[in-house]
Amino acid sequence: MSTPTPVVLVLEDEREIRHFVRSSLEAEGWQVHEAGTVKQGLVEAGTRRPDLIIADLGLPDGDGVDFIREVRTWSAVPIIVLSARTHEDEKVAALDAGADDFITKPFGINELLARTRASLRRMRVGKAPAEAVFRFGDVELDLAARIVKKRGVEVHLTPIEYRLLGVLVANAGRVLTHPYLLREVWGPGHSQSTHYLRVYMGNLRQKLEDDSAQPRHIVTETGVGYRLLAD
Repeated sequence: MSTPTPVVLVLEDEREIRHFVRSSLEAEGWQVHEAGTVKQGLVEAGTRRPDLIIADLGLPDGDGVDFIREVRTWSAVPIIVLSARTHEDEKVAALDAGADDFITKPFGINELLARTRASLRRMRVGKAPAEAVFRFGDVELDLAARIVKKRGVEVHLTPIEYRLLGVLVANAGRVLTHPYLLREVWGPGHSQSTHYLRVYMGNLRQKLEDDSAQPRHIVTETGVGYRLLAD
């Protein structure tokens, strides 16, 4: 059975950028729809039901963060922000609103395409029957047995370390902000306790990475959070 053509919505008010992104994605095999305003974007997102949304934040009739929040009330579609905003607080606001990734303008098209491919893989994994085993590098996580192995040897994780790894695995490829991880692992009362997160993330890297000082899979998004790279 052939794989359905993935559908992407590009929400961008600059026509040249929109058309450049469109032509690049179509060359990759995506079916592309466009919108230039928040209002049009919401209509397109609701009617097209895309597999991925690429959204700017500065739009003529509103803020892209509000668009993301609105979409998140009814859809879990992956959203990649493509924006000229560079301040960490603005990135965190977009990610906490529900964006999965953030690329800063000016951007390289190869990076954007790599991020879209990662989102497509994540989307297909989410639609497929749940796998009993999740792998990244030489690490293997048996979700049913709650056993973690590295190169075939079982690795002991504390309950908190396992819970943190589970959140990363469930959102593989997605940027997870510090407050999000703290709420998911420690609960709402610890959303500012970033020192907890640094300590336990360091423990995970010590146990699962070949070189904890230069991690390949559990990577830092500076000032924002962390991301698990499964490739």
